[in-house]
Amino acid sequence: MALSRRLRLRLCARLPDFFLLLLFRGCLIEAVNLKSSNRNPVVHEFESVELSCIITDSQTNEPRIEWKKIQDGQTTYVYFGNKIQGDLVGRTDVFGKTSLRIWNVTRSDSAIYRCEVVALNDRKKIDEITIELIVQVKPVTPVCRVPRTVPVGKMATLQCQESEGYPRPHYSWYRNDVPLPTDSRANPRFHNSSFLVNSETGTLVFSAVHKDDSGQYYCIASNDAGASRCEGQDMEVYDLNIAGIIGGVLVVLIVLALITMAICCAYRRGCFINNKQDEESYKSPGKHDGVNYIRTNEEGDFRHKSSFVI
Repeated sequence: MALSRRLRLRLCARLPDFFLLLLFRGCLIEAVNLKSSNRNPVVHEFESVELSCIITDSQTNEPRIEWKKIQDGQTTYVYFGNKIQGDLVGRTDVFGKTSLRIWNVTRSDSAIYRCEVVALNDRKKIDEITIELIVQVKPVTPVCRVPRTVPVGKMATLQCQESEGYPRPHYSWYRNDVPLPTDSRANPRFHNSSFLVNSETGTLVFSAVHKDDSGQYYCIASNDAGASRCEGQDMEVYDLNIAGIIGGVLVVLIVLALITMAICCAYRRGCFINNKQDEESYKSPGKHDGVNYIRTNEEGDFRHKSSFVI
């Protein structure tokens, strides 16, 4: 015959501590309780992971187990009715009655998972525990942009970008396989250079390039899941030929001046003006046929060229 709750508590209160530990479950615990060996598992993409959910106390032999996935504000079933649900079908199983094992995890598996247990024979019939799964993704090959040629003393910006890695990667630049510091002033080896590397954005900025800055550059994007690099690209720093530039400008100006003078001389000589004939023979539309007139130098003065033909 089962003892009443009050009687059990009286008995437990009179027992030594050792016996209390042995009878703790029967005297005081009438609720289902859960725990997890890892509430924040972190795993690399395409590896496997275990979501631990362990029943520590329960009076129910066959509790009901449910797993749910919470992502982007939406809740979906992962395990319900003793079956795996959703996109985890075929790569997830249940072990230890209540825990989950996921194979070949992907970045879309990053979410909060909630383990819920319903124990009908316990006074506290429901308990739940949440587990946040983080899937780290190795960066893909970054896109690098390196100017091919830059004149001495000019500013140059090199860019490196990658958008797939998680967590967000950090960037580092190399010249001729030698790693560049974030600030050239911090390393005596680069005292002839003046550049800054932003490891968060992937930019390498030269405030004024020098001849020694010529070389092959590449970038590496890295995070906890791995690293990737772009192909090396050459940047050439060249000297400006100031004398040659000035000479070229002077030649152009001289040629333009000669062309202008030639055009002016041609206008003065009348090469571009059509000479009018001193006299122009025409047939007056207001006169009878057979009479021809010519125009004299004085406007409006006409005279006969031939007599009437009768």
